[in-house]
Amino acid sequence: MLRRHIEGRGISDPRVLDAMAAVPREEFVPPGLVRDAYRDGPLPIGEGQTISQPYVVATMAEAAELKPGDRVLEVGTGSGYAAAVFSRIADVVYTIERHASLADSARERLRELGYGNVHVGHGDGTRGWPEHAPYDAIVVAAGGRSVPEALREQLAPGGRLLMPVGSLGAGQSLVRERRGEGGAYTAEGLGPVRFVPLIADVPARNR
Repeated sequence: MLRRHIEGRGISDPRVLDAMAAVPREEFVPPGLVRDAYRDGPLPIGEGQTISQPYVVATMAEAAELKPGDRVLEVGTGSGYAAAVFSRIADVVYTIERHASLADSARERLRELGYGNVHVGHGDGTRGWPEHAPYDAIVVAAGGRSVPEALREQLAPGGRLLMPVGSLGAGQSLVRERRGEGGAYTAEGLGPVRFVPLIADVPARNR
């Protein structure tokens, strides 16, 4: 997987490559799909959600410019796989999931696997997790028409925010926003992507 689908498709950050190699993806997919764990494609995990393809996780980690010492917020925990990858680079990862069943199972899975620097919350990801802000990087694993202002406000000066922007019908683009030291934001498009929609309808219940 690393040689063909990750490094072979242009991912070059050694920290990202090491993190992808260190996290056992088979632990984050349903038992009946273990044999497909290292196929470069999304897999269903319940609640109409998927575990992202490995290349997408690596792309998000590299584009977020993750580094040691970073505090990271992930919106859309899913099975916890991407959070586990991010945690092998960053200092601490806070990840929030709108589906209670996925949040609970991801929390238990990450605990059992020893990812002690990952904290899982259940709630509305469009509101972020303000109790632990600011974040050096925010990675949103769902698409929306625009970046929620609450997430921008939780980004530290010098921080990076990644989110698919657009709609499934019209197409999404992966956008990276940076917050300057003076508080101004700049944005750049990193190419087309396809993610599930970002939905704001769950009262926050963070842990």
